[in-house]
Amino acid sequence: MTAEQEINRRRLLELLARPGNGSCADCGASDPTWASFILGVFVCQNCSGIHRSIPHVSKIKSVVMDPWHASEVKLMTALGNNAAKAKYEQRVPTFYYKPTFLDCHVLLEQWVRARYERNEFVCVDKQEPYSTGYREGFLWKRGRDNGQFLNRKFILSEREGVLKYFNKHDAREPKAIMKIQTLNATFQPSKIGNPHGLQITYLKDNSTRNIFVYHEDGKEIVDWFNAVRAARFHYLQVAFPGASESELVPKLTRNYMKEGFMEKTGPKHTEGFKKRWFTMDDRRLMYFKDPLDAYARGEVFIGSKENSYSLLPGLPPSTQGNRWPYGITIVTPERNFLFTCETEAEQSDWIAAFLMVINRPMLPQEYAGTHRPTLPREYAGTHRPTLPREYAGTHRLMLPQEYAGVHRYAQAHAAAVRRYAQAHAHTGFRNEAALHGLYRS
Repeated sequence: MTAEQEINRRRLLELLARPGNGSCADCGASDPTWASFILGVFVCQNCSGIHRSIPHVSKIKSVVMDPWHASEVKLMTALGNNAAKAKYEQRVPTFYYKPTFLDCHVLLEQWVRARYERNEFVCVDKQEPYSTGYREGFLWKRGRDNGQFLNRKFILSEREGVLKYFNKHDAREPKAIMKIQTLNATFQPSKIGNPHGLQITYLKDNSTRNIFVYHEDGKEIVDWFNAVRAARFHYLQVAFPGASESELVPKLTRNYMKEGFMEKTGPKHTEGFKKRWFTMDDRRLMYFKDPLDAYARGEVFIGSKENSYSLLPGLPPSTQGNRWPYGITIVTPERNFLFTCETEAEQSDWIAAFLMVINRPMLPQEYAGTHRPTLPREYAGTHRPTLPREYAGTHRLMLPQEYAGVHRYAQAHAAAVRRYAQAHAHTGFRNEAALHGLYRS
């Protein structure tokens, strides 16, 4: 390395200390060590690979390993991450999902391409595929029973408030109608086995229904994802006009806190342990026989420590029938639930997820569990027209002005008042299977 190159390298390291340059311009990862000497941004190693895939837009060098010319350093000095953000993110829609280094590759790649290659956030007209409130196209959908992915027509209509799909291209009636108010979408490439795999959930007959889809084109599947977010954002704006954008955006879509296999036993703790796929969706722990099952076999609500929920590492000494050695005991007001993990690392991850929920105080609107008295401000059930201020799904954090009337049977208000005064209406379970013994196989 020549003396001039050494000077240039030191200058670049000094530029990394400037505000905004200490994290990746695209995903926010700390300590980026790569840079685009065309765009003038500092990026992490992961995002540098995406930049290499668009050489007509960006060219990448290592800050510490590659030689730099004085003209390139001059451009980096004049620009930098903050300047690039001001230039390329002028009109990012509020609902648009900005990925981080924790997100999957397709989200990051399309975010980079949208910013620098397509200039979507400079020219609003280029946002039409996901911002108009209507989207129609074909996705590969996994069959519920046969597991085969078949091409299905999907229509998202903000005006109708639904996402629907058709089993045949010329079918007049949809196979399923998913209301936007209960819709969630989350990328699940590993689970689905496709880098563009998207899991969509909604309520059907008061139960969570999962469908799994993908598209060969990364832009198409990310546009569908953001179209769902746009529709939900506009729905929430109308349903809750007093809520700020900062309150609504976190509720557009959500990722699961933790997923993976554990073993479980039944309510008597004498049944043999069975391997099941578990999903922790905020305070709801659901289990499935297979990760790609359409419906959960059962679920339990995980409350807070103020409501007598707690966690104990390990299993009671008398426990038998478990094959996996690393146990977890969840203590609830009604009973204890026993789980086992295959590895100590998995046990630690599940314990961390459970404790995050248990140690978080419950919000008033989270007292919405099934099979318990109805609180005075709650409406009774799901077998009636939806009131204007209601937001039906319980599969996400609820806004303060929402009512809770889903997934449970209503009882007299007088009993509710007494119970709420005594114990703040501790939640309990969310379906009949959970009430009569969650672990029925």
